[in-house]
Amino acid sequence: MGNSWFLGILFPIFLCFYFFGGFVNGLGVNWGTMATHKLPHKTVVQMIKDNGIKKVKLFDADSNTMSALAGSDLEVMVAIPNDQLLAMNSYDRAKQWVRRNVTRYNFNGGVNIKYVAVGNEPFLSSYNGSFINITFPALQNIQNALNDAGVGDSIKATVPLNADVYNSPDSNPVPSAGRFRTDISGIMTQIVDFLSKNSAPFTINIYPFLSLYGNDNFPFNYAFFDGGNPIVDNGIQYTNVFDANFDTLVSSLKAVGQGDMTIIVGEVGWPTDGDKNANLANAQRFYNGLLPRLAANRGTPLRPGYIEVYLFGLIDEDGKSIAPGNFERHWGIYRYDGQPKFPLDLSGQNQNKFLIGARNVEYLPQKWCMFNPNAKDLSKLADNINYACTFSDCTALGYGSSCNNLDANGNASYAFNMYYQVQNQNDMACNFQGLGTVTTQNLSQGTCNFIIQIASSSPSLGPSLVGIAFLTVLTFLIL
Repeated sequence: MGNSWFLGILFPIFLCFYFFGGFVNGLGVNWGTMATHKLPHKTVVQMIKDNGIKKVKLFDADSNTMSALAGSDLEVMVAIPNDQLLAMNSYDRAKQWVRRNVTRYNFNGGVNIKYVAVGNEPFLSSYNGSFINITFPALQNIQNALNDAGVGDSIKATVPLNADVYNSPDSNPVPSAGRFRTDISGIMTQIVDFLSKNSAPFTINIYPFLSLYGNDNFPFNYAFFDGGNPIVDNGIQYTNVFDANFDTLVSSLKAVGQGDMTIIVGEVGWPTDGDKNANLANAQRFYNGLLPRLAANRGTPLRPGYIEVYLFGLIDEDGKSIAPGNFERHWGIYRYDGQPKFPLDLSGQNQNKFLIGARNVEYLPQKWCMFNPNAKDLSKLADNINYACTFSDCTALGYGSSCNNLDANGNASYAFNMYYQVQNQNDMACNFQGLGTVTTQNLSQGTCNFIIQIASSSPSLGPSLVGIAFLTVLTFLIL
């Protein structure tokens, strides 16, 4: 018999993992760092590895992040921010960038760079064409610089694009009618042809949440994977907006002669706060639908099989712009402190449990700033709340958000505490012209969490320290 009995047991187990997914093959995450207090880079890398995640997508090529990734064997997509695209229109600058941020790490025990993201959604309609004429030259220069450096066969340049670069006409709103936006169809065709020539992928960001945001007429269940009324397109039933959106892109690529191009989903996820539809339950429902599909390699009707996907995002970022909406600071599957928000199964088997969190996180002391109940003059309360929220994150106070049910004093306390924590619990940061006071009592209630910030070696203080001094001086002047 030899080892045949052992193989007889092992082989079915292997088949089970192969066909039903022991994990989502090559799942990636987006690691953004726009936070006032950042976890140590090594801590984040370890957290990613602890959870079996194999790939990470960045929004820059910060040397501290890259150093932490060295030797991790994580597959990495580094990035060139939009504000550097114009500089990359110079081939010399592009070559310098590749030397400094790519080939520098190309050694045994270095960083396993697979892609370079050239810009981030540079053709967003809201940018009013600011980057349309400089994105393609930057892409060309970066890929050519990679080729000249001898790494172009293994490292590809791509442009992560928002799904607003394509659409279907109102007269025929189905995936098969998908075409690139008319104002950028020419440049998109050039980009797609160049990507194809260099065997590089098309990278797209798809956000079903945004279909609901600000659109009460959108069918709610269609944003998820478990109950949307189907849209029929040439006999194909689309039961969710992700599949429909992805296949609209497939049709758009086919229309310009590149229907077989590899597509990467660079960002997909669901926020947990900052909007009436952004909460833990909806996020968990979304991931409970997405991850099993990825594990099973279901793909979409027009593109069945494996899809490379990067979840958005890893950790909440309290320093992000909220121009698109308050939810922008709440995309993480982890809180600001690297602790998991809700049970999740990255293997796609829906055996949900809390992910492994960041280890050995150090926090500031157990102190909060609250509205002073003994304050007499409340005439400046609104101004002080506004100031606190300008320099900290008060998005949880918005309509439908986790702290929306606080009373007036609770709103003031929340705003004051967020500012106090951003300022590392500096005593002056809880003055607010006598309207604030420090407490050791946790003020959290219901779904509303009054945080204690992490101890960070590099908090982003900026102009707010000047504001503290201004408020202090103003207080003395008033008194």
